[in-house]
Amino acid sequence: MVCVCNATYCDTLDPVVLPAPGTYVKYESSKAGKRLERSEGSFQRSLHTPGTCCSWQRRAGPCLWPTITLASLPADLVLAVDTTQRYQKVKGFGGSITDAAAMNIFSLPETAQDHLLRSYFSEEGLEYNLIRLPMASCDFSLHAYTYDDVPFDYELAHFSLRDEDTKLKVSSGREWGRMGGRGGAGAQPLCPLLQIPLLHRALAMSKRPLSLYASPWTSPTWMKTSESFVGKGTLKGQAGDKYHKTWANYFVRFLDEYAKHNLSFWAVTAENEPSAGLINNYPFQCLGFTAEQQRDFIARDLGPVLANSSHHHIQLIILDDNRLHLPHWAKVVLEDEEAARYVHGIGIHWYLDFIGPIQDTVVPTHELFPDYFILATEACIGAHFWERDVILGCWERGNQYSHSILTNLNHFVAGWTDWNLALDLEGGPNWVKNYVDSPIIVDTSEGIFYKQPMFYHLGHFSKFIPEGSQRVGLIASKESKKMDLEYTAFLRPDGAVVVVVLNR
Repeated sequence: MVCVCNATYCDTLDPVVLPAPGTYVKYESSKAGKRLERSEGSFQRSLHTPGTCCSWQRRAGPCLWPTITLASLPADLVLAVDTTQRYQKVKGFGGSITDAAAMNIFSLPETAQDHLLRSYFSEEGLEYNLIRLPMASCDFSLHAYTYDDVPFDYELAHFSLRDEDTKLKVSSGREWGRMGGRGGAGAQPLCPLLQIPLLHRALAMSKRPLSLYASPWTSPTWMKTSESFVGKGTLKGQAGDKYHKTWANYFVRFLDEYAKHNLSFWAVTAENEPSAGLINNYPFQCLGFTAEQQRDFIARDLGPVLANSSHHHIQLIILDDNRLHLPHWAKVVLEDEEAARYVHGIGIHWYLDFIGPIQDTVVPTHELFPDYFILATEACIGAHFWERDVILGCWERGNQYSHSILTNLNHFVAGWTDWNLALDLEGGPNWVKNYVDSPIIVDTSEGIFYKQPMFYHLGHFSKFIPEGSQRVGLIASKESKKMDLEYTAFLRPDGAVVVVVLNR
């Protein structure tokens, strides 16, 4: 199931309007082809109405029950919302603007570009409020680069956002394929100046405040023990020395340069997947930190540098790696008073969730450090060697997204960030051919893009659970527990209650 969008057509959603008291609005997506299909209904004051379906939204108030009857459900299937039980508040939902995502979006005709961006950020779309940006290149670039590849530039005198190729500027991105192909020797690094126009367009389309956060993949090679973008390598020296101070100042320079383009950030992560840089022959950009090294870097370098800069409001997120490192990583960093004072949250990736159950990782971390938010900062399908890269229209991949989001939300996680906003039919471009899937796939040759089931699954959360919503109790009847259903409930800032149910 996909929706095909082009320069003249793309499906849209109406802005959310709260239902009148005593009524509800339901949005449903299905393998059979429903895409956030809207319907309405009324509540009864009795628990004895026939079978109920609880993917609905209502105003908080008396305990009323929807009268949706599904013949396949038992008569006493009931999910009871309890707004007296309060859990974590939501930061939000969104995706990442990598070089690859930017190139794919710019490869479309301009009106199709607008359709794609509006699909994610406007009231007629999913209303994303989180955007993650790589700080310089990642594997989803044409080429490995940083913002200061001049050796031993400790003053960062040569730091600059990387400019794009002239043809790219002139042609709104359609010439990216002539810039050396997919990461060949002639490839030119694409820069944030490609991403900056997208950010401004997204900000202009969104009625919700957008929160930007950035993550570095690698430092300049002259700062690294490996002197390479890839493979096993950490920062030279130790916390407090010139390498670590320069790397901390690099974060501030990045924020300074974006500020010149009228873009400010909500947060930065201390490093994308710091464990990757501890692995021999790691295939793409990385920078290794142990938990102890990250603790010391934050306490002696990054934390003080950010705090003493004009960006002292920036939230600092640790880990930004697979959750199986928890709770150990959090203990090491947050039990250190000097480091902990600079930290606001913990970022987790989903790639090894199958060997790191959430009850053994995230839950004890929340119990130990309840004042630090936990945010899912990266997820995509197709990254494992046993998975196909792109499977257009795959409903099960949408199920996987919803399952992950529900599991995270029900265990104290404050939001969920997808990986690339858009990729091509191959799942790239990616300079090391680490192709994966995306909720939107672009066919550059036809000037069209496909909205996949993952897109619509994400919308059941991002559109209806805005920032500031708080998870509340949702109690299932005995018969409900026998069903293969997953569900969660939130009280929105405007007083409406949202219940999301996944029936796999």
